[in-house]
This record gives sequence, C-alpha cells and structure tokens, in this order.
Amino acid sequence: MVLRTFGWSFAVTVAGLVFAAWQWGWEAFGIVLILSVLEISLSFDNAVVNAGILKKMNAFWQRLFLTVGILIAVFGMRLVFPVVIVAISAKVGPIEAVDLAIDDPGRYEDLVTDAHPAIAAFGGMFLLMIFLDFVFEDRDIKWLGWLERPLARLGKVDMLSVCVALVVLMVSAMTVATHAHVSTGHADKSATVLLSGVAGLITYLVVGGLSGYFEDRLEDDEEHEHEEEEKARAEGRPVSVAALAGKAAFFLFLYLEVLDASFSFDGVIGAFAITNHIFWMALGLGIGAMYVRSLTVYLVRQGTLDDYVYLEHGAHYAIGALATILLVTIRYEISEIITGLVGVVLIAASFLSSVRRNRALDAAVEK
Repeated sequence: MVLRTFGWSFAVTVAGLVFAAWQWGWEAFGIVLILSVLEISLSFDNAVVNAGILKKMNAFWQRLFLTVGILIAVFGMRLVFPVVIVAISAKVGPIEAVDLAIDDPGRYEDLVTDAHPAIAAFGGMFLLMIFLDFVFEDRDIKWLGWLERPLARLGKVDMLSVCVALVVLMVSAMTVATHAHVSTGHADKSATVLLSGVAGLITYLVVGGLSGYFEDRLEDDEEHEHEEEEKARAEGRPVSVAALAGKAAFFLFLYLEVLDASFSFDGVIGAFAITNHIFWMALGLGIGAMYVRSLTVYLVRQGTLDDYVYLEHGAHYAIGALATILLVTIRYEISEIITGLVGVVLIAASFLSSVRRNRALDAAVEK
C-alpha cells in the first residue's frame, strides 16, 4: 500500500537528487534535499485538507490529482510562478526573466522579495477565508469546544467571514501604509496589498462557490438517483447524474489546485532564503510537492480522517495560522522554521486528541 502510493515520489526523489548531483555537484544535492524537506514540513497541513476534499472524488479524479495535478503543482507553482513574478515586477518577458534568474540571481531574488506583499496578501486572504468558513460552521464534532461553539453561533450571521476577512485586509494595508510613511526608502504598497487581497478573496469566492454549487447538486441528485435513472431510460437518454458528477469533480479539482497554489506561496518565498538558483528551487520544491500529493491520497485510501476526527480541525487551524503569518510577513519577517513548526504542532495536537478520543470510546464500549 505504501509503495503503491508513494512509489512515484520515491522514484522522483532518487532521480531528482541524482540529477542534481550529476549536473551541479554535491552542493546542489544538499540544497535540493533541504528544499524537499522544507516543502513537506510546510505543506503537511495542505495534505490533510486536500484529503478531506479528495475523498469525495472517485479513483479517476484521484489519479488525475496525482498526474495532471502534480504537473501543475511542480511546473506551475514551483517553476513558472517565480518566473511570472519576476516578469511582472521587472516588466520583462518570461524568457528574459529566466535569463535574469540564471545570470543575475541576486537581482532575481530582489524582484521576488519586492513582489512579496502582493503574494502574501493574495495567499493570506485565500487561506484566511478557508479558515473562517470552517470555524464559523456548526459541526457535530468539535475539537476545541470552548472556542468552536461560540464561533459557530457567530457564524449564523450572513457573510460574516467575508466581513472579517476584509477588516483584516484593511488593517494589513493600513499597517503597510503607516510603515511606508514613517520609514524612508520604503514605497507605499498599501494599494498593491488591497488589490491583491481582494483578488485572493474573489478567487476563493468564485472557485469555492462553483465547487460547492456542483457538490450540492451532486448530493441532491444522488438522493433521487433511482428516479433520474428511470426517467432517463423512459426518455431514451443517458443518465445525467454521471455527467453532473464530472462537473462536481472538475470544480473540486480546480479548487484543490488553487488551494495548493495558496499553500505553496510560503514554500516558494521561503526557498529564496536557501538558494537563488531557480532550477534547484523547482527541483527541491517539486520533490516535496510529490510527497504532499502522495500523502493526500494515502490519507484518503486509509480512511485516516474518519479514524482521527480532529485531524481536519488541526489542519484548518494550521491554515489560519499560516494565513496570519503570510499577512504579518507583509510588514515583518518571520522565519520559515516558525511557519513550518506551527502547522506541525497543531496537527500533532489534533492527532493526539483524536487518539485519546478513540481510546475513550473503546473503553466506553468495553464497559
């Protein structure tokens, strides 16, 4: 089971490390390995959340997530995304941006750093909305009941999560504007933060709304599946439920890709603290992304989220922490070690709570 799920990840790891050592030497080998570990540690919460969504899909879409999805994750976010950032910031073409990354890595890093407020605002708002919609929803199973019960009551107010997110965005933009005003040599990026944050919010509402819409439609049709099949046969047309399932799965797949993109922001930015080499960065983060993908499928096939019911809670709290960290990094620097440890600690705590809950339930059954 482990080899079948992680086989490609193991193979890519060996091939990637061997290629790095052969092409660039042992220094590249070490840096690629470090970046792989960095990506896995920063994205474990991503795997847990992804698993909660992926378990709603059939085996075909799970395979698509591991094949097409990984191409988008590796080449799109880990290689193309940094190049696009530089191209937009420096107002040059993609080819010139790649040349800049190879010939002048210092300048390349400066341009990506300059674009960080926009990246952090977009990713921070997208992830913040995921966290807020989770904690404002009333759930049968609660991990931190003292906190989740009052938040669920507040969640009955329509559009509360959007209002809270916009307030947070305004405070972030005002903080950036104040910093630019009192500090010489700092450009005012408050407008950039506002625009990027709103773009992240809109992206979440559009993609999340579409996936939720088709998911609800799918659930409604599953309740009336027998009637639909009989009606389709009587009219001599194919059953529409399968087609609808395809639409639902497609938009859930799209939602997963946008979610992965938002999670990868911190990994891409953090990688610049280790190396400026664009290909080392893409290789290391790409290997890490493979393990995150495989771990997601493993959690689904093992039914881990059903056995350890608080894991999803811990992952969403980790998302909230990551969103907060991203927004704070618009103004202040935060170590990637802290970013990775926060998520690991929260998920570990939720796992241990799940274990204690299962033991308590087993003890009650035995009595």
